[in-house]
Amino acid sequence: MTQTSEAAAVEETRSPGGFRIHRAWFVAAVTFVTIIGAAAFRSLPGLLIDPLHQDFGWSRGTIGAAVSVNLALYGLTAPFAAALMDRFGIRRVVAVALTVIAVGSGLTVWMTAAWQLMLYWGLLVGLGSGSMALAFAATVTNRWFTERRGLVTGILTAASASGQLIFLPLLSWMVEKHDWRPAAITVALAALAVVPFVWLLLRDHPADVGLKPYGATEFVPKPEPVPGAARRAVTVLFKAARTGPFWLLAGTFAICGASTNGLVQTHFVPAAHDHGMPVTAAASLLAVIGVFDVVGTIASGWFTDRFEPRRLLAVYYALRGISLLFLPMLLAPSVHPPMLFFIVFYGLDWVATVPPTVALCREQYGEDSAIVFGWVLASHQVGAALIAFLGGVARDVFGTYDMVWYASGALCAAAALMALVIRRRPAVPAPAPGLATA
Repeated sequence: MTQTSEAAAVEETRSPGGFRIHRAWFVAAVTFVTIIGAAAFRSLPGLLIDPLHQDFGWSRGTIGAAVSVNLALYGLTAPFAAALMDRFGIRRVVAVALTVIAVGSGLTVWMTAAWQLMLYWGLLVGLGSGSMALAFAATVTNRWFTERRGLVTGILTAASASGQLIFLPLLSWMVEKHDWRPAAITVALAALAVVPFVWLLLRDHPADVGLKPYGATEFVPKPEPVPGAARRAVTVLFKAARTGPFWLLAGTFAICGASTNGLVQTHFVPAAHDHGMPVTAAASLLAVIGVFDVVGTIASGWFTDRFEPRRLLAVYYALRGISLLFLPMLLAPSVHPPMLFFIVFYGLDWVATVPPTVALCREQYGEDSAIVFGWVLASHQVGAALIAFLGGVARDVFGTYDMVWYASGALCAAAALMALVIRRRPAVPAPAPGLATA
């Protein structure tokens, strides 16, 4: 069978009702499930701070430093992982990454010193999770979709929130009722459970199964493996770093990471516990953020396909900053309506910034956009790591998180202004009238 006839034979999968479903949607579904399974490790750091402090006597700053290493590597690994996916394929990179996460999380059960927390949770889980970062979703979207890219990006980004929704209440219950060690083992098993799905069901490129990308009018051959993954990642960074939009995108996304993963995901539970709220109640509020995060991120993807991404980013950051300024006044021993309003409002905005940021990377940097987004994501995680550490230090020094909430709100206002000044990529000039009619 020729490549053309094979493509015609398998380009679409027919459902029992006769509705044709492009294979790209099945790949997106497997990616979604993979990110959900890997999201368990994202749910645990905020739950570990108080138990590790009580068990080992480590300061919150020390524990926050380990979380910072994890968050920083989550971002710094992403661009190299995107390049490795171009070299070795998505399946191999993601399967290895999940295995590394499982090993790192499992080893924490036997740790006795703070440096082991740095090594197991900081280094191993950080490296593994970095290879499962949003650059993975961006690579799948760029390869398999020509249309609906914003929507698919939103759906895959929401998968992380869905995983948080699934695992956070369970892990918080384990930590409170049985200790933190069963929770760490659960994270390891969840990562391992996803590996067979990745290996058996995920495909690297539409051409592997004789398909055109969804929405494409022409068949796209699979590109040859790109050697020198690390060199390419660094080369793309140096090339992008010579442009102004890269630094604006990196700066806004650093603030995004600082105000979400670094601050709320890491310190919301202990901050609420400081005000007398039970850990399970605070963790449940984070899970509710995950519910509305799914809605907000998918909606953001839909908006990104239709509206100017720069303006969307400015609105998202401005609203997030306002909500963080009010949070210190809302923390209390029990859950009350104003706190629920904050949770809903903040959840809708949690990672709504991802689809327009990916769209701007694609607009500015074309075929290198997944790697560029990996570097932009690295800045996101560096910002998260910095606030995760400084938030713990601030709590140790001042006995409260209030200063960190206010500072993050002000940073979000700066991010809104930065988003508005990102220049648009010049459009290709239209042909002269005389040439158009020739």
